[in-house]
Amino acid sequence: MKIQKAVFPVGGMGTRFLPATKAIPKEMLPVVDKPLIQYAVEEAYAAGIREMIFVTGRHKRAIEDHFDTAYELEAELEAGNKRALLELVHAIKPDDMDCVYVRQPRALGLGHAVLCAERLVGDEPFAVLLADDLMMGRDQTRGGPTVLQQMVQAYERDPGTVLAVQDVPRSETRRYGVVDVRGVSGNVAEVFGMVEKPLPEVAPSTLAVAGRYILTPAVFDSIRRQPRGAGGEIQLTDGIAALIGTEKVFAFRYEGTRYDCGSKEGFLEATIDLALANPELSAAVRAHMLKALG
Repeated sequence: MKIQKAVFPVGGMGTRFLPATKAIPKEMLPVVDKPLIQYAVEEAYAAGIREMIFVTGRHKRAIEDHFDTAYELEAELEAGNKRALLELVHAIKPDDMDCVYVRQPRALGLGHAVLCAERLVGDEPFAVLLADDLMMGRDQTRGGPTVLQQMVQAYERDPGTVLAVQDVPRSETRRYGVVDVRGVSGNVAEVFGMVEKPLPEVAPSTLAVAGRYILTPAVFDSIRRQPRGAGGEIQLTDGIAALIGTEKVFAFRYEGTRYDCGSKEGFLEATIDLALANPELSAAVRAHMLKALG
């Protein structure tokens, strides 16, 4: 089956960006001129997905508004003959894209957020994108495939659960879910084990799971069977790990760059890199950086 639906868990509080996120969802923080959630949705759309499922929480209405029609704004742009801006606003939600919203009543972890989307996903494979991870495929700005496009292509060659992974320094394994892989073929390897945030000395590898997944519907029952972890959270990685041995689980080493925009450092790195890649901004940003650095 083709991947036709994408789930965006956007119910988190964004405490690492307080006070900015007191009233603004962290997914609406802009990198240059687009909010983080729009980058993720555009990535899913480029991969052929047309149904976007947002698992939201309280104070997340700005996400719904962003992908809704803004009649007053469009009327003003139309009256002012600002065609370029009007087209920019229309492009946020193409006519053939559907946006569906479901509430996550309590913040019980990523696994719980995915479970909240079960009825909307149904009995078909689906993608999960974490907007905190801004992913740019290699050569994406010049027409190359996005990270999720690469993963969908891998899924179509050999269906199963597909996890985006990246090499990290061994000293940082305690920050990620880490996979144990065998049978590496190109940038795909079968997963035989997963460990959540292992200490460097016991990590099975340095391949860490990034914020992109292609999952099968079997993951829902698997998540439900898992005991709650620290803080009472329901972990997605536990549900995926339990599927190993019953269906194929692959680690996919994507070609591109991941920005951890859940951290201030990663957010600033993404802003600088994307501003430098923007033909309208690059010269001014580069000149300012040179001046600031003396």
